[in-house]
Amino acid sequence: MKKQLITILTAAVLGSTSLCFAQSDAPYTEGPVWTITMVRTKPGMDDDYLKMLAKIFKSTNEEAKKQGIIMDYKILLGDSADAHDFNILLMQEYPNMAAFDGLRAKLDPIESKIIGNPDVQRQGAVKRMEVREILGDKLMREITLK
Repeated sequence: MKKQLITILTAAVLGSTSLCFAQSDAPYTEGPVWTITMVRTKPGMDDDYLKMLAKIFKSTNEEAKKQGIIMDYKILLGDSADAHDFNILLMQEYPNMAAFDGLRAKLDPIESKIIGNPDVQRQGAVKRMEVREILGDKLMREITLK
């Protein structure tokens, strides 16, 4: 009886261990995670908005990259498909989903140092609303097909 119990327990442990090591049958491997903000600038305001991004978005992301908080960032500029479409994408690359844990605590000091206190940050946000509209945000994972 004791021998059977040991055999059953051993089989159960080995069986559950093999489940932990099973590989996914997904047709891709998971990669970094991107935040994407879709922006529509008001007519004739592209350059004004891009100048604002050069001061704020670029400098804060360069510091975040230097500190290892983000891997990279990109700005894509293009034509809108219609009057309701975006013409700028703001993108930030993070190593994985876990990078979002405690993210605000890591980014707030950078923003305070580069942009200023929360009141100054709000004033800048109001000024940016004069030249652009945020159409939406996405969180997407980069994948590599197998």
